[in-house]
Amino acid sequence: MAPTADNHGSADDHGSADDHGSADSHGGADRTGTLDTAAPADTPGSTGVPALTVRELTVRFAGLTALDAVDFTVRPASVHAVIGPNGAGKSTCFNVLSGVYRATSGSVRFGERELTGLPPHRIAALGVARTFQNLALPPRATVADSLLLGRHSLTRSGFVAAGLRLPSAIREEARHRERVREIAAFVGLERQLDQPAGSLPYGQQKLAELARALCMEPKLLLLDEPVAGMTADERRRTSAVIAGVRDSLGISIVLVEHDMGVVMRLADSVTVLDFGRRIADGAPTDVQNDPAVVRAYLGDPGNDEEATS
Repeated sequence: MAPTADNHGSADDHGSADDHGSADSHGGADRTGTLDTAAPADTPGSTGVPALTVRELTVRFAGLTALDAVDFTVRPASVHAVIGPNGAGKSTCFNVLSGVYRATSGSVRFGERELTGLPPHRIAALGVARTFQNLALPPRATVADSLLLGRHSLTRSGFVAAGLRLPSAIREEARHRERVREIAAFVGLERQLDQPAGSLPYGQQKLAELARALCMEPKLLLLDEPVAGMTADERRRTSAVIAGVRDSLGISIVLVEHDMGVVMRLADSVTVLDFGRRIADGAPTDVQNDPAVVRAYLGDPGNDEEATS
């Protein structure tokens, strides 16, 4: 069961975040592969992608308000960025969307389904996958086996059938491994499938985490700082893969990212949080020039002048 918000002492656990502010490092990059968008018959993804609707979302931790009546809508097959300074409430928002935290009040609907209050595994079963800021790959497992973990909820063979290596279980495993190979090729990791995941460069490990999330056949993908700590080349490559997820697979993406170059390049719409409140929402260019957003990131020049006078 997801913990209630009042049981957590920290309002927003962002950890350290590399802030790559230059947009120049995000030039075009070709996707490294293609992926069949037709999901297997026994997996989710064969139906249309619904909208994600967040209304009046409020989260309090022991009297501290981490999210204050936040509203936004993620349109189907779009990239929606949630940005803001450190401590703005972005990670708290992600934790509510994925079921890690339980909202104090408000609503999160994925199509006709209410997600508020559901545990993480129930939300994942509805087609919502998430990556995290920190790497969480089994370091000694191969990339193929790490990605195969993403197919766990789609596996139909029981423990006994798999343990006895019955023909039905063997056939199902072969189908899952083939799908893993297709997804690895899509993100550009097909040649690394037999390598230990922990031996990959950092950027490729982040791509492997993205690929593992795609192995769940999601309809909605929550990406928590997917390019943090990457080199310029790794950021270009990862940005191209994310664009391909939206454009080729039609998967909706909610993106938390400090790199404004990546946000402006990828996002179809942007929600800006500051101290738990939504201060702007709209197209990237409109949000970028919003005075409230400029003040949140750069401060109020008027206040600086008063302080020095």
